[in-house]
Amino acid sequence: MKNTRRQMLALALCAAAAGAAGPGWAQAWPTKPITLVVAYPAGGDTDALARLFAEKLSARVGQPVVVDNRPGASGVIGSSFVAKAPADGYTLLVAPSTFSIAQIVLKTGAGAGYDVVNGFTPIIQTAMMPLFLVSGPGSGAKNLKDMVAAAKRSPDLSYASPGSGSPMHILGEMFNKSAGLNIKHVPYKGVAPAINDVLGGHVPLTVVTYGPIAPYLPSGKVTPLAVADKARSPLAPNVPTLAELGYKDIEVVAWNGIFGPKGLSPEIVKTLNGHFNEILKMPDVAAKMAVFGALPLGGTPETLAKTNAADFERFGRVIKELGIQAD
Repeated sequence: MKNTRRQMLALALCAAAAGAAGPGWAQAWPTKPITLVVAYPAGGDTDALARLFAEKLSARVGQPVVVDNRPGASGVIGSSFVAKAPADGYTLLVAPSTFSIAQIVLKTGAGAGYDVVNGFTPIIQTAMMPLFLVSGPGSGAKNLKDMVAAAKRSPDLSYASPGSGSPMHILGEMFNKSAGLNIKHVPYKGVAPAINDVLGGHVPLTVVTYGPIAPYLPSGKVTPLAVADKARSPLAPNVPTLAELGYKDIEVVAWNGIFGPKGLSPEIVKTLNGHFNEILKMPDVAAKMAVFGALPLGGTPETLAKTNAADFERFGRVIKELGIQAD
């Protein structure tokens, strides 16, 4: 009888310990630093957003949150690193919408290693960034009609983008097709060098988010001609949409989201999603994001999953149709 009682007591203690190790483990997270991986160089919009989120998340979870830049291959190197990381909530990816399409535009074999749609755990869509068609001092165009007329007169007119296969490149080629033009694409390795050459008059046009051009608007050095969103942007409410100007088949918006490795526990996803939703409601966060040309979003992991899958499917078709490929 005594042995039986001892055995029952031992079983009860084991069950209690097992219960504590389950939910208790999830509640204890995080117990060490969290890494936000950015698959692009320091200094860009995605890097700036990641550093802003890192500061705010660290204050909420009581652990250091560090940004790890792993650039290369249009974001594939950093994304691949996160895809292969342990699904423990300590390695996350801060990704722009190029994430959805990078492997499609890369040369054969360069993007192997992960599944864009099913190989990650979506956490939250943090921001959307409207894309603008912009003229520089070398174009002479003050509105879209002027720009189209100039493109028809000159077969050498060109536009800059931050890289082949970027959403900006895709928008430029969609506009070319819709308007019956052949404005030449000039790819750069990032937004900063593209803007510098537009300001210098070396390239007359560009496609870009609002943040990089905002400092030059008061002086008139650049002129936003149209925004490629379904409605005018609160960042620049005086700029008409492409649809308003007669190009109703073009809508391209850049976004930013946070993903974890595949298999991240629902408890950690829920915790992270809650933290980021609260961070995105902070007035100082919204103000800083506006400087980058980003508008805070938030929402559920399912929203990010749907956005990512829709872009992969839609822009996959567009990329193949227009023959867009990374350098």
